[in-house]
This record gives sequence, structure tokens and C-alpha cells, in this order.
Amino acid sequence: MRGLGLAALLVASQAGATGFADHGRDLGAKPSEDVRLDGYFRVRGEALYNLDLDRGPTPSGELFYPVPLGGKNGQTLTRADMRLRTDLSIFAPGGMMAVKARFDALDNVALGSAPEGIPAASSTQRTEGETLVVKRVWGEALTPFGALAIGRMGSHWGLGMLANAGDCLDCDSGDAADRIAFVTPLIGHFWAVAYDFSATGPFVPHRASSRSIDFAPSAAVHSLTFAVMASRTDAARARRAAAGKHTLEYGAYASHRWQDADVPATYVPVAQPVLVNDRQVMARGYRATAADAWGRISGRGYRVEAEVAYLMARVDQPSLVPGVLFRDAATSKQLGAALESEFGDADGSYRLGLDAGYASGDSAPGFGAFPGVNRAAPVPGDLDGPQGRPPHDLTVNNFRFHPDYRVDRILFREIIGTVTDAVYVKPHLSGELFRFASGRLEASLAVVMSWAVNSESAPGRERSLGVEIDPTLRYESRDGFAFALEHATLLPGAGLDNPELGLRAKPAQLWRLAAAFTF
Repeated sequence: MRGLGLAALLVASQAGATGFADHGRDLGAKPSEDVRLDGYFRVRGEALYNLDLDRGPTPSGELFYPVPLGGKNGQTLTRADMRLRTDLSIFAPGGMMAVKARFDALDNVALGSAPEGIPAASSTQRTEGETLVVKRVWGEALTPFGALAIGRMGSHWGLGMLANAGDCLDCDSGDAADRIAFVTPLIGHFWAVAYDFSATGPFVPHRASSRSIDFAPSAAVHSLTFAVMASRTDAARARRAAAGKHTLEYGAYASHRWQDADVPATYVPVAQPVLVNDRQVMARGYRATAADAWGRISGRGYRVEAEVAYLMARVDQPSLVPGVLFRDAATSKQLGAALESEFGDADGSYRLGLDAGYASGDSAPGFGAFPGVNRAAPVPGDLDGPQGRPPHDLTVNNFRFHPDYRVDRILFREIIGTVTDAVYVKPHLSGELFRFASGRLEASLAVVMSWAVNSESAPGRERSLGVEIDPTLRYESRDGFAFALEHATLLPGAGLDNPELGLRAKPAQLWRLAAAFTF
């Protein structure tokens, strides 16, 4: 049964639905319950060996990954964390309206991170700080013309390569949008339009209340999205597969974001607080457009799914210092694509497939996964850094996969941080070892081969980034419990060497234990 345990839980629950087609899907009929509660509790523990690849620092003096304190020969780091996630839906009596929310408790809190008193003598853990986080709150209502959603909601599209709501059990972040969305079914498709309050300018408190006033409206960042898609529910897709039918699903969207002016004093680090006034407001002229197409065909024992995205942007005035203006605009053209496939028998006892991905790059040194603000320009041999440095370098062309789109366990997830300026090929297979009355035990193996798109971006100035081998042993129960033992070995390529010091990158390893309790 393919729907057992973890495999079925990797998709969003109804209460936590995040795609355009999910809005209003559970409305329209009197619900079986007025309040629905879905979620999970997860615990993860990891041991990471030699993730700095023992290749020494970059020319900027940075290591690829932190190294243990104390002990000259220490190579292993450890971490363990947990999260309780709850998706809540409250339905109106007639089922035509609902309010939904997501709460995370102890979100990625490290186990043992808050001992009471002296660590060696502690017998308990504190619960200080923000232990409960409200991730989303939004309302949905059916109108005579379609479904209306308003509030802070998850944002997800296709495979999650570009927009990812972080709904999977192993996800760490996820996108949330302050959005007004309207979705209507027409001629066999879902048509959607959404406006996002992406960012606003500085606020001042209202004199008579706890409300705030945005006193720099020209600095607001706006986003407008149009989408069309043909999509079915998981249950409908499963019924068609059981009947021997194929299901074709697809969609496309275009999103435009703009900002006329900016107040960089509110986010650029300075030695002394800056009083925001008219002199701090400067013309920005930011325009960005994203186009994304997604498709999936599935049937009895197989699935092939792909997504491709193209982004282009222009910033007329890229300066971050009011009064200091640049003559030329900054531009960006980015392309990303991902493919997933799996083939096997109808009940999922074995599966094999081939995944692949491409993220355009930039000729600047480093991968640019986390460029930051006011970060120093990278030099050849660095791992990261901004790909554009106005006024000398005015192009940023590296596409970045969403960090919650999982490809591997070491190279892209831990060392680089995401897939960018790279291409990968990933064959994989899995098979059922034992089936019990309560669940099943499954083993899987994936091999990820990676290359840099631009050799200038790689620290070793070579395209080969290496080969990663990822085996997994997983138990899944019918009642929502899942346990996994994961391993990874990265055999680094020449692109991760340190030619400045004459050192070759050495293999890295990772072990992970994960348990999830879903409800």
C-alpha cells in the first residue's frame, strides 16, 4: 500500500494546505467535524564527520563548515532537535467558511540547549523564549464566484523548487505570504489571482492605540501573481491509478514584484541608529518577474514530475547609501529546472527512478547561496558571497533552489546551503524488506552526482563537485509513526579542493536518526 506512513505524510495535510488549488477544497459541504487538528511531532539527531572536508580555509579565511572546539583531531559534530507542528481548521456550521492556522512549538529547538543552572548539575530544561510560534493564520470562504483566502498563508507551487511551504516532515523553514488570493474553477482548470503584501516601509506607533502606521508607503514591496492549473486531490489520483488510468496535471504562473522607493537605513547595519526622515528615502526602481511551469503525469506504479522557472529583475538604483547614486542599473536573469521520476509496482514494494536539476550560475567567485547585505566581495577560492557588487559587477544570474527542496544530505543541504550554480543527476531505488501487520520496513539508496555550472564559482576552479551516496533504512507504521536511519558519504570532486594551499578535499560523512509521530 503506497499510502503507508511517511510517504503519504510528506504532502500537506488538508488543514495545512498551501497550494492555490487547495484553497476552499474542503469547503462547500457540512463538515463531519467543526474543528480539525492535524500535525506531527518529530525528533532528529545527527552526527556530522569532516564537513569542512579537511581542505583548510578559503582565501577569505573561512572554513566550509564549523569544526569542533577543543582537541586538534576532532572531526565530528553532533546536533539533535525537535518540533511539534499543529495545523488547526475551524469550520463554520454550514461548511462555507473556515479559519485555519499553523502553530509550531519548540520549533527546531536543540535538545539539551536550555539546561537549568550549571550544565553538569542540571536536572531540567528551561522553557524560556519563544516556545510557541504562530506560522500562519488565514481565512477561507466560498463565494458564488470562487474561493477567497485572506491572511498569512503558506505559499507553495509545483515541486517546491522555487516556492516551498515547508510542509514536509524534514523541512526546516517554508514560505508564508501575507496574501489576498481568489481561486475559481473554470473549464476544467483552477484560475487564481493573488496580491501579496511582500514588505512595507518603516512603521510608527499610533498615538491612541497599539496599531502602527506605515509612514513610507513608496517603500512598500508589492507582488501580484496569476496562475492557472489542472490539479486533482491525492485521493482522486489514487482512485484513477487503481482503475488503471493515467492522470495528467499541469500549471503555470507569472508573478511580478515591484518597489518604487526604499529606506535602506532601516536594514543596513550602521554604528549608530539612524533617524528615518526624508533624506533616507531614495529611488529604487525595482522590478522583478518570475514565470514558472509545472507538470506531472502519474498512474499505477509510476510518477514523472517536472518544474522549470525563469526569473528576471532590474534595479534602476542599486545603491544602499542615500545620496550616493550609481549610473547603471543592476540586472538579473536566472533559470532553474528540476525533474523527478519513479517507477515500480502498484503497491510500492519497489521503486526506481532518476531525478535531475539545473540552477543557472554567475561568473563571480563563490556560489552565492547566502549573499547577505554589505558582505565583502568574494575572491577566487571562496565558497559563498554576493554575486553582484555595484558599481563594478551589476549582474546576478545564479538561480537558487528553495532550501527545503531536498536533493542530498551533505553538499547542497549542509555545505553550500542549497542548489545554485550547479547541475545534478540523481538515480535512486528503494525496496520493501518486510511487511508487518502494523507497517513495513523499507531500504533505499540514492547517488547524487554534481557539477558547477561555472568553474569560476567553485572554490577549486573546477566543475566537478563530487559524488554523494545516500542510503536509508526506514520503518513506517499504519498508525502514523515513522522511524528512519540515514547515512551519507560525500566523495568531493576537484571543484572543492583548495589550490591556494595545495590541499585536496577529503570525504565527509553524516549519520541521522529521525522519528515522527503524526496525527
